[in-house]
Parts: sequence; structure tokens; C-alpha cells
Amino acid sequence: MNAFSDHRPAVTRRALLASVPAAALSTGCRPDAGSGVRGRAGDGAHGPATTAEAAEAAHQAGIDRPEQPQTHVVVSVYDLAARAGAGRTLKTLGEAVLKATGAGSAEERAGLTVTVGLGPGPVAALDRRLPGALELPAFAREERTARTWGGDLLVQVCANGAAAAAGADADLAGLLEGAGGAVRRWSQAGFRPPGAGPVRNLLGFQDGIEIPRGRAELERDVWLPGPGPAAGGTIAVVRRLRIDVPAFLAQPVAGQEEAIGRRKADGAPLGGGQPLGRLDLSAKTPQGRYLVPAMAHARRANPHATGSGKMLRRGYGYDNGPGDRGLLFIGFQRELRTFTATQRRLDEGDDLMAFVTATASAVFLVLPGFDADRPLGATLFPAAGGVRGGGRSSG
Repeated sequence: MNAFSDHRPAVTRRALLASVPAAALSTGCRPDAGSGVRGRAGDGAHGPATTAEAAEAAHQAGIDRPEQPQTHVVVSVYDLAARAGAGRTLKTLGEAVLKATGAGSAEERAGLTVTVGLGPGPVAALDRRLPGALELPAFAREERTARTWGGDLLVQVCANGAAAAAGADADLAGLLEGAGGAVRRWSQAGFRPPGAGPVRNLLGFQDGIEIPRGRAELERDVWLPGPGPAAGGTIAVVRRLRIDVPAFLAQPVAGQEEAIGRRKADGAPLGGGQPLGRLDLSAKTPQGRYLVPAMAHARRANPHATGSGKMLRRGYGYDNGPGDRGLLFIGFQRELRTFTATQRRLDEGDDLMAFVTATASAVFLVLPGFDADRPLGATLFPAAGGVRGGGRSSG
């Protein structure tokens, strides 16, 4: 859970929706509103993600591109009214995404991306051997409710403005809940500071260091291999993590650094090395004590310690009001074990985890890329278009 956002003014879903014109919301939520999804520009866009990111590639946008994640997100999780109709629902949803993010988008400055995943229920109904067919197991420090655990459909909307993300999410919700007959389980807006590479989180530490970088690492740790209907997709774990920020910050800075495993001022590992450098897990004092403490989060979550691959994390802070602030964790990986092995190790002992409680959690098969000729989900649902397991992979 290594990707928080720094402290910014509270951004709640209610506030986000309030920033969108009422007429736009009422249109987007009508069952007959059509498939147009509108990203709103001019509400704080910055950084290199200044154009809408088309879905037309081997992989969906909103995962490794844009390279610099947008500053706002809305994650929505739905149940499908009829899993037998999932292929048609995905096709219609994909058409709306292509319209919103394709070339010539009227709101291209918003940097809009939409990423869609399918939950274990509908995936297992197709084939239990498919990636993404397994539910997440239970972990420590979870507040489970029927509404915020699991789900059939993930829609992740990222943009460089709060209103852009909220507006597109509202339009897609209207489409899914109207003609698609889907039911929204939960939704959460999030935010992060601008800037490439690691950013400061709610606790004031640099974050986002140990992630896959470059094509070779992405192929090894993130993208699902072919051949097969899921090739080009990935496994997404989404968790809303409430953090007791005041309690953590009440510790002396030295105690905070020992819990994290890095210096607060510059992100340098406690074991020595350059700021934002990789940890030397073997470094010890002359007395034989690990410089990066045994229960430091950076050590416990490190891929070399867990024996798993790396997660490509796209984390956002959230603020739902007093007592409910934290991290909207979104991690992409080639194998679910990458997440489960890491989380189990954190459960066994991690000084940061004492301040963290999961309040929502789900896993999804993020579908391969798509285009007008090969609809979203077509490799899994041939009746919706395309050929299962076949066709080109660049759509």
C-alpha cells in the first residue's frame, strides 16, 4: 500500500458532483442520455497528461499511460443486473469510452482516461481458469460490508480536474444504470499532487518508488501474456484504506521514519543511499541491527522480501470528512499473488499497518485494449463482436 497523496483541501464525492453543472448531471443520469461521455476541461489541468488518452492500444489507458498519473480519479464499482448480458453492456460502455477519449475530443485538455475491469463473478462464469476468476481472501484490519466488498464491474475515471472526472463518471453511471441495468455498489473520488515520479503522501513521505519501469518490467510484472482472451489485460486490486493520520503524525519524526523505512525530508533509505533510491535490505549497524527496521513498511512490502512481482500502483488520497481520510489504492499486477503475498506479509507485521483499516476492497480482470472494430470485452464475449482469443492485440 505504497501510494498515498499529499495533504490537500478536502475533496469529497459530494463536492466533486456539486462542481458539475446540474444540467450536465441530469442529462448524464437519464436512461436515454446516450453514450456521450463528457470530460470537462479548464478546471485545474496541468502536467503532461493534457489530452484525452484513447483506449485504442494493446492495453487500456489509465494504467501505464499517461506516465504521469492525472490529478483526480473517481472509482465506481457496480453489480451487473444480468451477467449473461455482460458482453452487450461492455460493448456499449466501450463505445462511450471511445467517443469520450478518441481523437478530436472537445475536452481534450482534461487528460481523460477510462479503465474498465470485470469482477470474479462474471469472469468465473465464463471460465474459472481465466485470470481474475478468484475473489480476494480476507485480510487483517478490514471493515467488511456487503456493499463495499467485491463487485462485477470496475470503472476508473482519471482526469486532470475534479469536475472532469466527476462529469465523466456521472455520464457513465447514467449509461450503466439506465440501459445497462447495473447497480452501483460504491464510488470514491480521489486526488494526488501533480508531478512525475514519487509524490508526497498524506503522511508527508515520498511515495511511488518500487514500481515496474520500462517495457520489460511491465511485460514481466503487469500485463497478462498471450495467447488467450485476457492477453494484454491485467489484474487490478482496488482498496479504500482509511488512515489514522493524526495518530501517525503524533509520533516523533524519527519514529515515523522507522515505521516507513525512509527519511521524511528526501525519501532516502534508512539503510543509506541516494534519495528515492532502492533499499539495501541487508544494511546493518556495527551492532548487527538492520538500518531499515524489521517492521518498516518499505521492508515488509518490498518485492524482494515478499518473493512476488512488482505492482504498478496508481494511488490517490481521499477525504470524506473528519475521521475518514486515507488512500484509494489501485494496484495493477500480472498475478493476483503479487498483491496477496504482499498483503499477507503486511498482516504478519508492519508498523504502518497499525494506523490503516480497509473499508472497501475488490479485484478485477482489467480487459485488453479495444477499438471500434474489436469492442470492449469482445475477446471474452464473442457475441458482442470479435473472436474469443483471436484478433489483433492492438485494439
